[in-house]
Amino acid sequence: MTHSHTFVARLRGAGVEPGDPDELRIKKSIMVFAMGLMTTAPMVWLALYWLLGLQLSATLPFAFQLISVLTLAVYIMTGGFRFFQYAQLGLFLFFPFVAQLLIGNFISASGVVLWGILAPIVAVPVLGPRESMPWFAAHVTLLAICGFIDFQLPGAAAATLRVPSSVSGVFFTLNFIAISGISYFLLRYAAQQKEAYESQLKQAHRLLQVEQDKSERLLLNILPGPVAERLKKDDGAVADGFADVTVMFGDIVNFTQIAEGMAPGQIFTMLNKIFSGFDALADKHGLEKIKTIGDAYMVAGGLNLGEGPDYTAKIADMALDMRDMLAHDKSVNELGLAIRIGIGTGPVVAGVVGKKKFIYDLWGDTVNMASRITSEGVPGMIQADAMTYRRLKNQFDFHAPQTLHLKSKGETVVYRLIGRTTGTHDDTGARLADT
Repeated sequence: MTHSHTFVARLRGAGVEPGDPDELRIKKSIMVFAMGLMTTAPMVWLALYWLLGLQLSATLPFAFQLISVLTLAVYIMTGGFRFFQYAQLGLFLFFPFVAQLLIGNFISASGVVLWGILAPIVAVPVLGPRESMPWFAAHVTLLAICGFIDFQLPGAAAATLRVPSSVSGVFFTLNFIAISGISYFLLRYAAQQKEAYESQLKQAHRLLQVEQDKSERLLLNILPGPVAERLKKDDGAVADGFADVTVMFGDIVNFTQIAEGMAPGQIFTMLNKIFSGFDALADKHGLEKIKTIGDAYMVAGGLNLGEGPDYTAKIADMALDMRDMLAHDKSVNELGLAIRIGIGTGPVVAGVVGKKKFIYDLWGDTVNMASRITSEGVPGMIQADAMTYRRLKNQFDFHAPQTLHLKSKGETVVYRLIGRTTGTHDDTGARLADT
């Protein structure tokens, strides 16, 4: 019972297997469709002859149908499509030739040999343009043989059955109509199958494009746009030197101690809210987020040409926004966490490290300076090095300079940022304020 159901299912699906490529699916369906048309035609034609008063032998049409169905059964049971396609094309080609010889000549057989043109027509979509050429050549050769027999050897072509001219005329018309119709519907069916395949291909391409866009967005979330493009074109290392970049670190104060009594999910939710807020600020100011390191956030300006020449001021504005966000936005900072920020300006080296789980990072004295003056700050404080101060002193207010002892740096002058300038600077460019 199981084998019977399997056979019927395979027959309904034209022998198409689940793993068949789409091109092979189309070929199988065209071949079975053509076989169905050609198997039906002989008996229809025989019945029409009988209706017109000419009783021809049913032996040849029945033999054709029997052989055709047997090849189909073998194909469905074994999956041997190559055998099936060549067997059917051979029947399409030679059966009309044999039928014409048995009926008589071109006139008495109404040009039934012309049906053989269906063999090369079907061969084009099934075998391909190049492989269909021998079938066309064979059809032309059979036509020539029939012509030779009719016109050069009239005695050998004497019909064993006299067919009235009216019947021959009817079947000439029917043969041309049928051959034209079957040719048209075969080509139409092939075109429909191709359209269906192309539609599936377009849908697959759309889905692939969606996934590619997701991957592209993910890559751009990890790397700056120009760096991502270079990595896609070249698998080699990406490293660049920049003469002037402003680097900022933001460090959440006492985060480790606060997180000790929290569940992992709560820690993640808290950090995600804060850092997502910082990401939005980086987008707002057109700056490049570099990475997060535990509870620290790193951003830089001057890496991309699109940022413009005022990237240091943008970094300062973002630092002020980060501080104010944590101070005033309870939806982001429910626990009232504070942040300390350090800004440094100068040369850096930027690049992608490693081949797996790579990250875009910055190195150099400027990065070290920004990191160390961050760690020496207090909650709510934004500290900048001398280079940053000189660049911003006409746009921002600063506290008086202070000297800090930094590891590996020694005595270092730093400036504490207050905010955007609201009045006139004094001679030093810094405004004293209460500490």
